[in-house]
Formats: sequence, C-alpha cells, structure tokens
Amino acid sequence: MISCYIIAFNEKEKIADAIASVQWADEVVVADSHSTDGTTEIAESMGARVIQIPFHGYGDLRNRAIAACQGEWIFSLDADERCTPEARDEILSIVRSADALDAYYVPRRNYFMGRWIKHSGYYPDYRQPQLFRKGVMTFRPDPVHEAFDLFSSNIGYLRSPIWQFPFKDLEQILHKCNRYSTLGAEKLNYQGRKAGMGSALSHGLWAFMHQYLIKLGFLDGWPGFVLALSHFEATFYKYAKLHVRQAQWPWPRIERSGAAPKSKGGVDG
Repeated sequence: MISCYIIAFNEKEKIADAIASVQWADEVVVADSHSTDGTTEIAESMGARVIQIPFHGYGDLRNRAIAACQGEWIFSLDADERCTPEARDEILSIVRSADALDAYYVPRRNYFMGRWIKHSGYYPDYRQPQLFRKGVMTFRPDPVHEAFDLFSSNIGYLRSPIWQFPFKDLEQILHKCNRYSTLGAEKLNYQGRKAGMGSALSHGLWAFMHQYLIKLGFLDGWPGFVLALSHFEATFYKYAKLHVRQAQWPWPRIERSGAAPKSKGGVDG
C-alpha cells in the first residue's frame, strides 16, 4: 500500500491538480493547517482524507502527516507540485519490486515566468527523499527548510521528474520571501546564531551570486534573474529580522508630567 500526503494551507487554486496527479495512490492524505479559502472542501470532494494540523513549523507538520499515513510506502507532494505519469509509473514499479531500496530522491522540474528553469539550482532540484518506506526517515522540528534524518543507507534516485510551480506570480514570490525569511530568522535564533545588518547584506549578496553566477541562473534569462534576486531578498531579510529581533530596540516614550495645561483666552467655538 502506498500513501501520498500533501501539505497545504489556503491552496484552493492548486490543491485539485495536486490531488488529481496522485489519485493512483491507495490513499491521499491532505495535511491542512486550518485553511480558510475552501482548500479543505475541495480536497474532501476529490476523495482525499483531510487532517487538521496546527502549524508549528514544516518539520513538525511533515512528521505528523507521515504518522497519519497508513501505507507501507509514502510519497510526499506539496500543493504546488504535480506527479507526472512517468514518475507515477516509476514509483509503482519501485514499490512492487523485491529489490526496492528504502528511500528515493525525486527530481523536480520548475516552471516560472513562462519557461522551464534549467539552471539556478532548480533542476534536478533534489530537496529531500519524497518516496520512502514508513519509519525510515523523520524530520527535525525546524520552522522552515526542515532537515531530516534517514535510518537507512539504501537510498536511490528516480529518473523521472515531477513538476513544480513554485510561484503563481511576482506577488506570490514576495509573499513567500516575507514568510520564509520570518521562519528562517526563527530557525537561526533557535540555533543560537547572531546577526547584524552587515552580515545580512553579505549573506544576501552571496546568495544572489551563488544562484545567479555559480549555479548559472543567468542562463535562465529574466526568470533566472528574478529568482536570484528573490533569493537575495529572502536571505537578507532572514538575517535582518534576526538582528532586529535580537536588538530589541526600545520605543521612544513621551515623558508626561502633571496635568495638561489649561487653555487661555476664553472658550473655543
């Protein structure tokens, strides 16, 4: 039996296509964090089992989603991802094989601003094992960019990619930069890291240079530049937010002494 879990929060525009791409699984579990836009209703109407999990970071969310799955094999999918027919066939072949390994990384093809991103670190974009036997991996309680622990060395890689649509438009890329930089600052603070505005700028510039030059983002044209710039912003504000959080500057206060002065020259009006 194979279970697919999908994590979601207010994803009404994406959840239906995500579920439709994995309806070949024995069960589809949508781990929802109390969406308010109709995501839950759409998922249930398509036969998915919806569980509500308060958001305490992506690591905790994934662990609880895995615990809710009943299958021996688990395939994880985000709401902005789609399982292709080729990836489906390869996954089913693996889980039916007596020689199957314990966990597999899955390549992802990202589509942004009208084109497939071939560089910028976005292909093959192995993020974490997305196909694995239940009990073989667990996630650490990180707010974002969650680390994981594997309890097996029998790890493989799928050949067939899934698709990802990371950003609907430029407004969404700004929204994600803001949200992920806040969660990233929380993670750094939890790790005991320190930051100043100088380190925020240097980390941000390195993030841009690494993605745009070293990972050849410039070969992806304007989409590559926008992705690198967003990486700069998310990284810069992650460290800047950590600095502001640790600085705890006091608000200026107006000193009040005695009663307010009485007006002179009669009554107004």
